Amino acid sequence: MKTNRKNQRLFEDMRKKYPQYKQQAAQGKLSSLYHNEAVVRNQLKRLNGIWEPELPGYDTVYANYAALLEDISTRLLERYNQKNHTLYQFAQVVKGHKKEYLQSGMMAVLAAYHIPKQVREEFQRLLPKAPHLEYPQARRMKRTFYLHLGETNTGKTYQALMRMKGSERGIYLAPLRILALENFERLNHEGIPCDLLTGEEEMRVDGARHLCCTVEKAALEPQYDVAVIDEVQLLNDSQRGDAWTRAILGLCCEEIHLCGAALVKDQLLKLIHDCGDEYVFTPYVRTIPLQVEHSPVRLAAIRAGDALVAFSKRQVLGLSSRLTDMGIDNQVIYGDLPPEVRRMQYQAFIRSPRPVLVATDAIGMGVNLPIRRLIFTQKEKFDGENFRSLTPQEVKQIAGRAGRIGIYDVGYVACLDNSIPFIEAMLDTADEAIAQAVIGPSEVILQIPLLSLREKLALWSLEKETLPYYRKKDVRDYLAVLDVLKPYRLPEPVQWQLMRIPFDVASEALISLFDEYVQKRFVEGAAQLPKPHSLCRYLGDWELYYQQVGLYYAFSKALEMPVDEPWLKAMRIRICQEIQGILKNG
Repeated sequence: MKTNRKNQRLFEDMRKKYPQYKQQAAQGKLSSLYHNEAVVRNQLKRLNGIWEPELPGYDTVYANYAALLEDISTRLLERYNQKNHTLYQFAQVVKGHKKEYLQSGMMAVLAAYHIPKQVREEFQRLLPKAPHLEYPQARRMKRTFYLHLGETNTGKTYQALMRMKGSERGIYLAPLRILALENFERLNHEGIPCDLLTGEEEMRVDGARHLCCTVEKAALEPQYDVAVIDEVQLLNDSQRGDAWTRAILGLCCEEIHLCGAALVKDQLLKLIHDCGDEYVFTPYVRTIPLQVEHSPVRLAAIRAGDALVAFSKRQVLGLSSRLTDMGIDNQVIYGDLPPEVRRMQYQAFIRSPRPVLVATDAIGMGVNLPIRRLIFTQKEKFDGENFRSLTPQEVKQIAGRAGRIGIYDVGYVACLDNSIPFIEAMLDTADEAIAQAVIGPSEVILQIPLLSLREKLALWSLEKETLPYYRKKDVRDYLAVLDVLKPYRLPEPVQWQLMRIPFDVASEALISLFDEYVQKRFVEGAAQLPKPHSLCRYLGDWELYYQQVGLYYAFSKALEMPVDEPWLKAMRIRICQEIQGILKNG
């Protein structure tokens, strides 16, 4: 019996990366140990999923990862004992809880280990038996879902928005602020008053009965005539997927349009069936064919309409610099860029007489650009935990940006290296259907006594879902914020508000600023937050400062504190101008 080749590749990849994970764990600070623990746990889950008796060295590799997880967990446990004057031992904590330990980690098991019986009974009494029952107002309605599902660059969202524009009151839920802003401006330009609401701004327009917002900001209580939810396949995302699931289950709207990839169809039908609603399905297929180029592309041969895709900011900027040195003008797009700068780069690409783009897979979502040829610069990406090969859906989503309808008759796909057989294979591989929708914790848990909010969240993450096609959100970011809040002994409703403020908790600079704001508001009693200051010299400095300004806004809004709007607007403009200038000048 031969070893499955895919499993063999995955196993070899995990074998090679073990020393890297071990070094990261050894050098990591306490704040990064939670992340390291989650990464190693996920590696063990992957190993469990690919076990075959013919895999040589499997037991050794598994034992190495298990020992590394135990080492990280023991360090976390020692820190917990020091802070809380306890004497927990590793063996004591995991005894009888090995499965939960591998699933959710040491601290989650610890929080649940001595939970009184009545606490679990309160969970069972207060939390709904199934996710759709959490939204009684929506359950009293008979809703119809219109599923616009299919390939990239086929007009799915356009068709849904046309329906929303003709309604009396509509809402568009975007995966990204830039998409919410783009449609907000388009509707108002077409004479349809529309408001904008994202985590970074709120813009109200006189007479507006339509709203464009990011999916996390959607209010479920208002009644809408037509709703459009974009990129619905993201309901499977461990960090953000609960926002899509919540909107699908809870929007009070009789006509809801869901736009996204076809691989989410079966999962959507399960959610719609749970709700007792109806649906209409419309498949979307590309009319512009994709043609694969089998010879590697040389940088010197880059031409107008080309977009090169890499998978990190460093690689994007490096490629951009090389092209600039060769006299090839280009624009760049990557995740850390403020949305305003992304739009400047989009517009510069569109206006350029010889447009060339260097981008991360950020271009794979939403914004359609006049790209003639999409060039993959590599076939692996770092997903926050591992370097891994691109999935068929990722390849299709990115490659599908080539061949803009109305501009090109064919979209071309190529590679800088010899990876084209892999890309071609991914384009020909059927997508694996999404099997689960992600759900987040309910505010109902605030009513449960005896435990801290942090412990209740950990316990919630261990509770099994009654329906197998739902799974719990990864709450590691919430737990990290609650660790910062612990010394302040704030009421749980306040902790709940603060832990949901959107910012990058992995950034030490942002966590430090968040902590400073908590100190100012709840210890010093400040009525208004101090504006962040930064001595910016380099590109990364300005990008971080933009995020700090965003945290100032989001924290103030969450606690209904005054915001210096003129300063905020002027500073964002300045930051974006500085970043744009740096990018333009290389």
